[in-house]
Amino acid sequence: MKNVEKYARGYFAPPVTSLKWTTKEYITEAPIWCSVDLRDGNQALIVPMNLEEKLEYFKMLLEIGFKEIEVGFPAASETEFTFLRTLIEQDLIPDDVTIQVLTQSREHIIRKTFESLKGAKKAVVHLYNSTSLAQREQVFRKSKEEIIDIAVSGAKLLKECALETEGNFQFQYSPESFTGTEIEFALEICNRVLDEWQPTAENPVIINLPATVSMSMPHVYASQIEYVGERLNYREHVILSVHPHNDRGTGVADAELAMLAGAQRVEGTLFGNGERTGNVDIVTLALNMYSHGVDPKLNFETLPEILAVYERLTKMRVSERHPYGGELVFTAFSGSHQDAIAKGMKWREEKNPQYWSVPYLLIDPKDIGRQYEGDIIRINSQSGKGGIGYVLQQKYGLDLPQKMREHFGYCVKNVSDHQQKELMPDEIYDIFLKEYVNLKAPIELVKYRINGDEDFETVVVVRTGDGDKEIKGAGNGRLDSVSNALQTYLGLEYSDLVYTEHALEIGSKSQAVSYIGIKASNGQVYWGCGIDVDIMTSSIKALFSAVNQMSRSINGNH
Repeated sequence: MKNVEKYARGYFAPPVTSLKWTTKEYITEAPIWCSVDLRDGNQALIVPMNLEEKLEYFKMLLEIGFKEIEVGFPAASETEFTFLRTLIEQDLIPDDVTIQVLTQSREHIIRKTFESLKGAKKAVVHLYNSTSLAQREQVFRKSKEEIIDIAVSGAKLLKECALETEGNFQFQYSPESFTGTEIEFALEICNRVLDEWQPTAENPVIINLPATVSMSMPHVYASQIEYVGERLNYREHVILSVHPHNDRGTGVADAELAMLAGAQRVEGTLFGNGERTGNVDIVTLALNMYSHGVDPKLNFETLPEILAVYERLTKMRVSERHPYGGELVFTAFSGSHQDAIAKGMKWREEKNPQYWSVPYLLIDPKDIGRQYEGDIIRINSQSGKGGIGYVLQQKYGLDLPQKMREHFGYCVKNVSDHQQKELMPDEIYDIFLKEYVNLKAPIELVKYRINGDEDFETVVVVRTGDGDKEIKGAGNGRLDSVSNALQTYLGLEYSDLVYTEHALEIGSKSQAVSYIGIKASNGQVYWGCGIDVDIMTSSIKALFSAVNQMSRSINGNH
């Protein structure tokens, strides 16, 4: 980067140390949330939402639980004005919800804003003017005192218009581009506005300190918030708010540290939509608190549905790796990660602990509407036996023996590697059925009869390419007698028969599942699975499947 010398830090640190926030470990309670999706977010869209889309989005924000919603800049366009009037005139704003509107500190804009608010049950009028050194020098070419006059004159006019307009109004002031403003000047202009409004316990005022452009590391922003917040006039009657943008990719960190530094309110958007790199993402902020056991006072239990509505109305796309909402954020492809998650989930089922602590999963995906099947463990050539076995167990109720999981894992990875794609659960299940379950070639079980109490004799009818044939065997167990009959007939030798079984709990029919592993003289283990309504028959089918695996391998047909 050859032009680095043209850049310098453009922010202003507090003149004294402001680091009380560093003594706090985590956020203990939710802030007042204010969604600015319908104003800040909407103005950043390539195609802004129309009236019907805005109404649908507003309804979604209410369902999530927002109690403060910035609905627009009503003096900016007829669409914005009409939307606000529709909300008021059709009584679409619940009694416990406050709408917010934005206005520049300019007389005709302020008056138009109050015209749009006539009859509002409760509204925040958000007054702002830019205060940064760059804006003062390059855009307005005004002195500090002239910039203060703009703010104070606007504050006076808000008071006059509020008295003249039907409705219930609360005031908010933002020194726009706060992060590029000398801290002492930002404090001075906020206090001059507060002196004009003189907030009380019954009529508190919001002072909003926005990172209009994020210019520093998050700890600097926190110190700026702490310094100004501790020196505001009428502090006990002021709600300190922040509005972080994400230019440096630190919007969430800025907001979290600002809350530690005294911010009581946060303005942001769902999934961080907004101009340039966007606003702070309220979804991430809220669920970060949730992961610490702090109620965020917002409901994201149906996050996939919220995301779908968001993408449809905004025409924006949420990245697959976006925190919490992204398609892949809970997904493990790596074998070691899958194994740890699978074991952690099993441990949780066994122990039923009070707190969530599953490896690699910050929160329980089901809490926000995600599913274990298909969301957490997904299978490709990097996957391991634990993850593959977990998919079969969760989706299809098949609890494979550990060694069989390993054998099947290699089989699945080979398919994924050869096809160069992720395998869906139904594809994994189909591979399992094809490779292991009730195999009928080269030899098929037709029927059997077992006699005896301690020593057993078996007659089995088998089918091969030459037709049906009756074979016999004996042993000290039912399955042993069938195994001996097969070994004699096929001329095979194997040992160390491994056998497990369980009921198949997923599905409408009651069935038994059996798994069998047999070891050939060369040490190779062959696996088979049998599924049948009868437990003995499922065991014999599993044995036939394993023997067929072995026979195919020896004869070069597999």
